[in-house]
Amino acid sequence: MLNVVSAEAFKSRFGRPFLTRWGEYQFLLLQILGWTTLTVISFLSLTLWYKQDELQLNYTLHTLVQSMLGVLVSWPLRGLFSGLWDKKAVKRLFGISFGIILASALWTVSRIVSFMAMTGEREIWLDFGGWIWGSIIIFIGWASLYHGIKYYQLWLLERKELGELVAKNREIQLQRSRAELVARNAQLKMLRYQLNPHFLFNTLNAISALITMNDTHRANSMIVQLSNFLRYSLDNDPEQLVALEEEIRAVDLYLRIEKTRFSERLRIEMDIDPASRSVYVPSLILQPLVENSVKYAIAPQEKGGKISIVTRLEESYCALQMSDSGTGGSELEAGRLFSESSDSRLGVGLRNTIDRLENFYGKNYVFKVTSSDSGGLSIFMRIPLTSSVNSPHALASMPSEALERF
Repeated sequence: MLNVVSAEAFKSRFGRPFLTRWGEYQFLLLQILGWTTLTVISFLSLTLWYKQDELQLNYTLHTLVQSMLGVLVSWPLRGLFSGLWDKKAVKRLFGISFGIILASALWTVSRIVSFMAMTGEREIWLDFGGWIWGSIIIFIGWASLYHGIKYYQLWLLERKELGELVAKNREIQLQRSRAELVARNAQLKMLRYQLNPHFLFNTLNAISALITMNDTHRANSMIVQLSNFLRYSLDNDPEQLVALEEEIRAVDLYLRIEKTRFSERLRIEMDIDPASRSVYVPSLILQPLVENSVKYAIAPQEKGGKISIVTRLEESYCALQMSDSGTGGSELEAGRLFSESSDSRLGVGLRNTIDRLENFYGKNYVFKVTSSDSGGLSIFMRIPLTSSVNSPHALASMPSEALERF
């Protein structure tokens, strides 16, 4: 529904249509066309009908004269209606009605006077009621057409402005989406590059220690393994997804390096569902979890410990669980695991893992930390399935059933 705007606003939005040359030409053209049409109708319905043969020319001329008088009488209505545009509905209706009645009376009187002068008839005033009633009907039609045209122009303008606004909003949304994508990709890269230095520093320190002990064979083996792992890390874009089988291979490369450091102190168990190997997951999503277990569960204990990795493919999601035999369960019970101020098991690695999952899947994932049966930590992830390595944003919906784990 169109809102009634003020006269000044209407003029401004239409480029001042009442004052511009085009507006004047348009109004004059419609006036001539409308009143000419009335002339033709009057001639066909009245003049020819009564067949005034001896005065045919005068009667015909009067139909033309009364239309010319109509042009003159109706012209001021344009200014009146424009002035009433911003008034309240009651005042506006009253003003329009007054203008119609006044114009109808003036036109009726001028028509009768001119008719009497041109035809010589003198009893026309007795039919004044019929004449003025017809005039009122005509000027009601004139006012209706005038407002109908203006509202139509206003509707066209609003539709044009709405289209421009929609196009502008789309462009803004597109620019915003591009900016968000750039920011998201930058964040993903930042998160991954925060993970690698921890592992790299530990490994280099271990290699340095092996060299110091003249254990060149193990040091060389560790360098080769580190080279392979870093090559995998650099070759895989953090913005992309990789097959779980490749992720497991990367974890295996990492654990081989740590196995060189800890020897028999590090025990590894893997239970990989063959059906889950082709599932796509964020690259290096498991490595920081395993690194945290090595750092907090294996390294501090004289006897070392065990790290277990289990994967399952269940309906439309993939479940991954990594658990260790450390002491993280006591920290979880004490409420210190997720404390930002404490140097706890959560650390940068786990926080970045959560942030990466958030970036890839929004809220459509599960990340749960609990105590493992051996007293350490158990980290459970459930992520929706996707079949394209290049489509991290087009992910399947995660089922809404309750979390049931192993």
